[in-house]
Amino acid sequence: MTSRLRELIQQLGEAIHESVIESEQIAGVVQDIRSHGFDVLLMLEATIGLNEVTGEEDESEAVSEAEGDARSFTKKDKDFLRSLRISVEGDEGEAMDDQSS
Repeated sequence: MTSRLRELIQQLGEAIHESVIESEQIAGVVQDIRSHGFDVLLMLEATIGLNEVTGEEDESEAVSEAEGDARSFTKKDKDFLRSLRISVEGDEGEAMDDQSS
């Protein structure tokens, strides 16, 4: 990984952090929790994954878009969604397997 790419990833992390800190909605909810007598410790974890784009992937995405199939996910998309415990419609068998473990 190049130093420029590392710098960009760090900037992304900082931008996410700043967004959370400056969110009026988050601040409001935290204040509501404190008003109920609790202190709040908010810890978020962000995973940033990078996949180098190849001509092959671009081509398959163009085919999906041309067919108008917005629900077409690559295997990487499905794996990412499952890592967030989000089931993918049409993948019931695999989602059931994930839940049983």
